[in-house]
Amino acid sequence: MAGPSLRPHVHWAQRHRELFLRVDLSDVRNPDITITDNVLHFRAQGHGAKGDNIYEFEIEFLEPVEPKPVCRMTQRQLNITVQKKESNWWERLTKQEKRPLFLAPDFDRWLDESDAEMELKEKEEEKINKMKIESRVPKDPFKHLKKGYLIMYNLVQFLGFSWIFVNMTVRLFILGKGNMEIHLFSKMVVMLCLTDSFYDTFHTISDMMYFCQTLALMEIMNSLIGLVRSPLIPSVVQVAFGRNFVLFVILGSLEEMQSKPVVFFIFYFWSIIELFRYPYYMLSCMGIEWKPLTWLRYTVWIPLYPLGALAEAVCVVQSIPIFSETGKFSLGLPNPLNVTIQFPFVLQIYLIVLFLGLFVNFRHLYKQRKQHLGPKKRKMK
Repeated sequence: MAGPSLRPHVHWAQRHRELFLRVDLSDVRNPDITITDNVLHFRAQGHGAKGDNIYEFEIEFLEPVEPKPVCRMTQRQLNITVQKKESNWWERLTKQEKRPLFLAPDFDRWLDESDAEMELKEKEEEKINKMKIESRVPKDPFKHLKKGYLIMYNLVQFLGFSWIFVNMTVRLFILGKGNMEIHLFSKMVVMLCLTDSFYDTFHTISDMMYFCQTLALMEIMNSLIGLVRSPLIPSVVQVAFGRNFVLFVILGSLEEMQSKPVVFFIFYFWSIIELFRYPYYMLSCMGIEWKPLTWLRYTVWIPLYPLGALAEAVCVVQSIPIFSETGKFSLGLPNPLNVTIQFPFVLQIYLIVLFLGLFVNFRHLYKQRKQHLGPKKRKMK
């Protein structure tokens, strides 16, 4: 059982607007600190000069103070901050002229009046300088408009790719399940039937994919005008020379390619990646960070980007014989050169560029992943 109440050692210091009290008690429990009629009442259990006991004291302040003290406990002491009602310098802490025996100056925080005025002046000058610096920075009158545009853009893209993903997933399970029931006797036949179930992917999904990928051209513009911090080259490589080339030039111009099974895999990999990318950017515009979504945003690309690039490469390889046969997009130069630039040759060059672009995007995304999920990010938190 705790013994009779005792007075702890209390150290004090002041500024023009504040009083600081440091109570020398460790492992403080159940502190009761109030200010009534300008008198501070303290009672708590803790370990002080007389061991573990109940300690209490009262201080009647020299001048009026605010009735709500601010307390902060540490393992070794308890700190109390009291606001003065008027900003001035007190000649002593207590109303009684004789200082109580338990009270002593806090020399770690002690300043005389001139030093305190100097400190106050420095703080005011720092505040004024900060306000001057902030006033020099021009305010963007279109800040909220830009933010609203980015939120809506990412929301629309997320909804578009969600529709693509859900539609393709439902069709995959419905058509794939039906075909497997019919041809269960042979794995090879099952695979052939699953391939047949992909033939109308382009005709079912292409309109929405056209819309989303055309709208994605805005990402290049956003990066170009500085609306987002994303570097320009990765955006151009992924949107203009990657997806849109495959979608509009190869798939959009060759009906023979539109019924290929590879179209399903291209569209499916694209949509899965965007299911995490666009919500992440949308929440970032709102100043919200959801850790699971951040991890998915900077992780799912590791398997999906190579698979998507492989599907695009297969699509290009499959289109080369068709372009060779039809001569589509091949350019014949006028005489006397009499030279024809064969589009299949351009596609062979494009395959090299495709994998170089994959390397550029991989490097960019790896740096982003390291920045958001690496050790430095965790230490900052």
